[in-house]
Amino acid sequence: MSEASIGSFAARLLGWFDIHGRHDLPWQHPRTPYRVWVSEIMLQQTQVSTVIGYFANFVARFPDLETLAAAEPDAVMAQWSGLGYYSRARNLQRAAKICVDRFQGVLPSTMDDLITLPGIGRSTAGAILAQAHGQSWPILDGNVRRVLTRHEHIAGDPANAAVQALLWKAAQARLPEWRVADYTQATMDLGAVICTRSRPACLICPVGADCQARIAGDQDQYPSKRAKIVRPLRQCTQLLVVDAAGAVLLERRPPVGIWPGLWSFIEAPTQEEAVVRLAAHEFYACKFREFHSLRHEFTHFSLDISVQHTRLTHANIVADADRAWYSIDQALALGLPQPVRRTLEKFRDD
Repeated sequence: MSEASIGSFAARLLGWFDIHGRHDLPWQHPRTPYRVWVSEIMLQQTQVSTVIGYFANFVARFPDLETLAAAEPDAVMAQWSGLGYYSRARNLQRAAKICVDRFQGVLPSTMDDLITLPGIGRSTAGAILAQAHGQSWPILDGNVRRVLTRHEHIAGDPANAAVQALLWKAAQARLPEWRVADYTQATMDLGAVICTRSRPACLICPVGADCQARIAGDQDQYPSKRAKIVRPLRQCTQLLVVDAAGAVLLERRPPVGIWPGLWSFIEAPTQEEAVVRLAAHEFYACKFREFHSLRHEFTHFSLDISVQHTRLTHANIVADADRAWYSIDQALALGLPQPVRRTLEKFRDD
């Protein structure tokens, strides 16, 4: 592709963005480093439509970096509950504490310093620097990768190091020296609105005239599809145990494994094993019934969950710091895995 075409890429894209781009996202008003950072972490592997509500609640509860650093981890996880990929929330708070300790309580404004923080890689750092500081750094999130693989006709798995190098080169070559914050948002908007995974709207694309995949007519073949992985299916039983006062029994999950550190029901691979675990804490129930079942998808496996319900005839005192009785409203204010939250909401509404 000619240098002239590459050089006009930003101008064409910004012209489209001024009319059709997203200008009212909550982290754009005001577009501070802290708000941009929080939004970028939330947007990793999560769609904008989902993030908007979570972002508003999160920054209302933790309006600045110092408040986030000083918060109880349970409070942070409660605000993140349901958004998934919980390591993002833990990394967010870890990074906030590092900023307080090492960077005078502010988010660094250089690439070298930003990428030392947990959860911030090259693309996220570039997005923060471009949008919050107007610095000329490229980004390479999923939407931008899709745009560039089509526009440059870059074949191969986008996760491959050699392909990544080509994509970074293409992103850098198109980067303007002006309106960098708007340009960064425009590239993401183009992938989200026009250059979509299926049925891209090539006829109205502002950079479609020199898109190599559109010219070749094989835009649906880009990005190259990764080999499909069949996810294994696992099963477990969770116990929805309710006492005489209507409180539910929850336990904190271990610090490693799935949903680390979140509050959940007592769980085991089978109902028999789950009941044995319940009895180990001197809670005895003579009868369980299936409340409901659901499937939860993880990156590497699927989990079928059978939720078994029982109601105890008397109140119980829990002395263990990792197990406690909570009212439904109290429980829903905790950091919960999404399936547990769905079960509690269904129980409350039934």
